Amino acid sequence: MSYFNLKTWLLNLIFLSSLLSLSHGKPNKKFRVRAVNLGGWLVTEGWIKPSLFDGIQNKDFLDGTGVQFKSVTTGKYLCAELGGGTSLVANRTDASGWETFRLWRLNENSFRFRVFNNQFVGLDGINVVAISSVSTDSEKFHFVKEGGNSSRVRIKASNGYFIQAKTEDQVTADVTKVNGWGEDDPTVFVLTIASRLQGEFQVTNGFGPRKAPQVMKKHWRTFIVKEDFKFIASNGLNAVRIPVGWWIASDPTPPWPYVEGSLNALDNAFLWAQEYGLKIIIDLHAAPGSQNGYEHSSSRDGSQDWGKAYKNIQQTLHVIDFLTARYANSPSLYAVELLNEPRAPGATIESLTKYYKAGYETVRRHSLTAYVLNNITVQQNIDFILTNRSSQLNSVTTSNGPLTFVGEWVAEWQIQGALQKDYEAFAKAQLDVYRRATFGWAYWTFKNVNNHWSLEWMIKNGYIHL
Repeated sequence: MSYFNLKTWLLNLIFLSSLLSLSHGKPNKKFRVRAVNLGGWLVTEGWIKPSLFDGIQNKDFLDGTGVQFKSVTTGKYLCAELGGGTSLVANRTDASGWETFRLWRLNENSFRFRVFNNQFVGLDGINVVAISSVSTDSEKFHFVKEGGNSSRVRIKASNGYFIQAKTEDQVTADVTKVNGWGEDDPTVFVLTIASRLQGEFQVTNGFGPRKAPQVMKKHWRTFIVKEDFKFIASNGLNAVRIPVGWWIASDPTPPWPYVEGSLNALDNAFLWAQEYGLKIIIDLHAAPGSQNGYEHSSSRDGSQDWGKAYKNIQQTLHVIDFLTARYANSPSLYAVELLNEPRAPGATIESLTKYYKAGYETVRRHSLTAYVLNNITVQQNIDFILTNRSSQLNSVTTSNGPLTFVGEWVAEWQIQGALQKDYEAFAKAQLDVYRRATFGWAYWTFKNVNNHWSLEWMIKNGYIHL
């Protein structure tokens, strides 16, 4: 295997990494971060531990699930005309953005539908429309399934009427009696699930207020334990990066649908880190409103609302203030990462600059030694360069040259027939590059059902040698 090929694979995976600038401190030649991320622990990511979602009733229909409906009579898809703001039609041959409806789960059987431009589906008389941007002004719907493995459904509004594709250009809710599932029935649609989200919002709202506390407390208690910190410390690592969600600052009474307990788990992490001589990087992985629209920022339906209003920024600063104040005196606190992977152009350069400056000052009120990290992904660097002048980009870094931190990397690729020695060489090649980062690096993640994404598995099975 040539070194050139290793570099090519590295470039193909560079989007998995994060480049961070630090607004405090100079390179410490005696200490360089060699960390692992504790992903999937205090901020849920379903792909890391899919079994966490087992037991949710009707779990195919969680918040943010993208669904498409094809009329059996018109042979066309339901669509929010113009992406929203007007009536629904049933005249689209192919399905993409305008033909996809995002679910807001009210309970296991009842949902709201949100369209491309973020309006909610409702009724105007008998006509089905997507006009209001206020969820409570919209209609509640539930699915009536044919049964078995069939993908055929009917959509029933809360007023008791079924939706029908009366014509290609008129969709109404005015049918009360239905019979069978024939091809000539305009109330029958073929349902396709186009996308899913499996984050903290989905798991807690999916289980509901009675069961979610039990499930999440068990997960926090068992997924990462004290012995894991011992393992990390004894295998050449000196730090952990811990993703947290904004709701942790409201524990023990976090806002719906989140549940109490994540703060206690973080407290334990600091105790264990101190016992085993590890440093902690607190990573604000999920900000109020979602800074990127992804499940790992706990977006309800893929929307990205962080930074659109000053209220979001103020709330996020409160979280940073809370966390820094709580752990400032711990010898294990090494850095506070102000925001994970804000996505351009939704998170604007102006809002980020304002937040990073205020976030730095917030941390400094409680700690003069903790590093402050500003997270910008590789793709976001490209986006910012393309859409903003270099002087604006420089405003989120330091004038004397920032320290760099590779916050997330992994020794995985989509290569058929790769042997263990290939993975070992690939991991070594990345380590040779990332050890040049002046602040350090962190592997994503410590535990994962996908073996190569789990540093614990990679170390135990001899794929990575630190």
